[in-house]
Amino acid sequence: MSRSQTPEVTIHKRNWKFGRNEPARRWWHGGDPGRTAFFNALSSTFPVGEKFFMTTVRHYRDDAPESLRTQIDDFVYQESMHTREHVFFNKQARDAGYDIRSGEDRAARTIAWAKRRKPVMQLAATCALEHFTATLANAVLSNAEHLAGAEPEAQRMWRWHAIEEIEHKAVAYDTWLHATRKFPRWRRWLGRSFAMAAATVRFHYVIFRNTADLLRQDDRNDFATWRKLLHYLYVRPGAMRLLVGSAIGYMRPGFHPWQHDDRALVARALDTLTPPADAELAS
Repeated sequence: MSRSQTPEVTIHKRNWKFGRNEPARRWWHGGDPGRTAFFNALSSTFPVGEKFFMTTVRHYRDDAPESLRTQIDDFVYQESMHTREHVFFNKQARDAGYDIRSGEDRAARTIAWAKRRKPVMQLAATCALEHFTATLANAVLSNAEHLAGAEPEAQRMWRWHAIEEIEHKAVAYDTWLHATRKFPRWRRWLGRSFAMAAATVRFHYVIFRNTADLLRQDDRNDFATWRKLLHYLYVRPGAMRLLVGSAIGYMRPGFHPWQHDDRALVARALDTLTPPADAELAS
């Protein structure tokens, strides 16, 4: 049986709200339609996606050891806050004139497809997608270029989300280790590798179709916009290039999310992130 490699890490319960007094801006990411469309496309998937994550992990809560049950509860709290903030962020996109229903529907269809699988494979899908969010979170916090030029309040929201994704990045995976503790190693490896392969394909399909839908609404779904956007995503600073590399690393036997220890990165990010005036911290 594989054992968790999670170090001592606190999953904080932050009740932080962003952008409530800020007007919606159409091209909020540095006046760039491509970058704005990509982040809006990503956000449109979060409410339904994070509800799925909470459900799949919570399915194994009662059978988990006490320490893992506590982490699951903290994970669910953080994800519920992320859901609330991205619902509001998506509302701002609508207020700026975008119709994001097609993106939300596409994400919902993908989640519906995943829900037809056994609970343990739903959990495997959550592990894969949580690895994606943790990889993107590390990129956002490590390199300011990813959010350079974005509206300050949007930057703060995305950086807060990134911090919390790193804090809880191993909860789903440790739940998977517990849920599959009686599996032979080959079966555990095959299950999570299959889930990662499927998640990689579907994630790219959903995000880029959503991005194209939004760009069409700006009359910018053209070669010039995509060339600039793909350079940003895969060359410099290259968040999606890092994501593809991380998907390959995830399939390595013996992998664990905390083999990449970025607690110091989170601490530095928190030192430079000013909480909202009405911020609440429950832990």
